[in-house]
Order: sequence, then C-alpha cells, then structure tokens
Amino acid sequence: MAIRQCAIYGKGGIGKSTTTQNLVGALAEAGKKVMIIGCDPKADSTRLILHAKAQNTIMEMAAEAGSVEDIELEDVLKVGYGGVRCVESGGPEPGVGCAGRGVITAINFLEEEGAYEEDLDFVFYDVLGDVVCGGFAMPIRENKAQEIYIVVSGEMMAMYAANNISKGICKYAATGSVRLAGLICNSRKCDREDELIEALAAKIGTQMIHFVPRDNVVQQAEIRRMTVIEYNPKCNQANEYRTLANKIIENQLFVVPTPVTMDELEELLMEFGIMDEEDESIIGQTAEEATA
Repeated sequence: MAIRQCAIYGKGGIGKSTTTQNLVGALAEAGKKVMIIGCDPKADSTRLILHAKAQNTIMEMAAEAGSVEDIELEDVLKVGYGGVRCVESGGPEPGVGCAGRGVITAINFLEEEGAYEEDLDFVFYDVLGDVVCGGFAMPIRENKAQEIYIVVSGEMMAMYAANNISKGICKYAATGSVRLAGLICNSRKCDREDELIEALAAKIGTQMIHFVPRDNVVQQAEIRRMTVIEYNPKCNQANEYRTLANKIIENQLFVVPTPVTMDELEELLMEFGIMDEEDESIIGQTAEEATA
C-alpha cells in the first residue's frame, strides 16, 4: 500500500506541532509506522516524540559537513516514541536566506537516501505558518503531500489563514494530486467554536475532521517533552487524539477546496457574533473618543 503523505498547515502559534506530534503518538500506539518531517527553522516538530529540546537538523549538519552530500541518513534521522522516525529540515540563521530552501533540500535528501522506502504507513510534514512562500508550499507544489490538514480555531486570523491555505491548495490541485483532507479545530474555547468551524468547513467544501478540546494536560505533557498518549494514556485528552488518529486512518474525503472571499468570511463571523456588524463611524476612533 502506498505511503500516505500528509502536510499539516495553519496559522503560526495555532498548535500545529503539538497537534501533529500528539496525533502521530496516537497513530504509533495504533501500530502505524510513521515519519515526521519538521519543516520549520525552529526545529520543534519532533521534541515530544524524542524527549529532546531540539533535534539536529539537515541544514545544520550539512553546514558542518560542508554540503548535504557529505552527511548520512543516520546523522539526521532519529527514532523516538512508538518507533516514530523523526527528521528536522532546519533553515538558515534568522534574517539570513530563505528558510523554504531548507525544506526543499531536506525532502530531496531524504528521497535520495531512501528514507521513504521503509514500510511506512504515514509521513507527516509539519509546516511553518501560512503558505507564505514557494519553499513552504513545497510539500504541496512538488506533489509530495497528497493530504492537507489545516489546524484552525474559532479566532478570526486562524480562520483567515485556513482560507488562505485553501487558496494555495487550489493553485496546485490543478496540476497535481494534492487535496484538502479536513480542518482540525484546536480549541481556543471561543463561543460556539465547533459550530463555527463546521460552518467554515462547509463553506470551503471540506469537513471538520475533529474538534480537539482545550485541556491543561497537553501543557503538562509538553513540559516533560512528551505526547499526551505517552504521558497520561488514560486521560480524556489521550482519547481525543486517538479519535483524531482513527478519523485520519479512515478518511476518504479529499477535495479541491472552494475558498471564500474576505467579505464572506466576515459575514460568517458576524453570523456567529464573533465580529460586530461593520459600522464605518467607529473606524479609527479611540476608546476616549467613543465615550466622549
């Protein structure tokens, strides 16, 4: 059976890396063979699986060795909880160069070194922020990842980013097999958040594959550099990640999304009371002026 290659996108700070690692922990517990490829210069996509602060990245190791041709697969591929294979692409120092290059270099290196030829069931790409440049769109653009999951919440900017990412998927779906596989709502405890994300999903032609409730056990596990599945396997939150994992295993709804306009997105937010009806008279008005 072909390896299912999945990319996790979403607004910066939405909890992509945490959600991805907890999901992968649940897949590993279910007996699936998984590889995580961290596509973020922060190199924090594998820390909960490896119980480590940060993994050596392909770009770091290549810089030390002289070039990417001078490093070996075992230098950059580590095995963590549940046999999960972990790789971090890395990137340049902040303010220097294009971090997207690290993603491209890393994926090409892993392909050439045979990292994908093992008996893998899933590969997950944990990708930085929005689809901000060609490098970070690489898992989509180069037809590496066929399934895109977007982590979102009921906050306006998270929904805006999800819609933007859908536009990126549309761009490359015409020439490749990339498809939107669903929205994962990582709850921020907004009012009617599950209904709101269900409504957003319906508008862009996809599904909310799972609603992950907010629970402090996630942070408790993170402090110990562990996934919830490993830290407290009997808690309710561990079952939430197991449910998400099972839904992804069974998922067959892969679509070319139908992104909405900014006006349509704002109308949805007004409908749910997240945003007030637009009143031009208050634009640019300070708090002091409003009460005068």
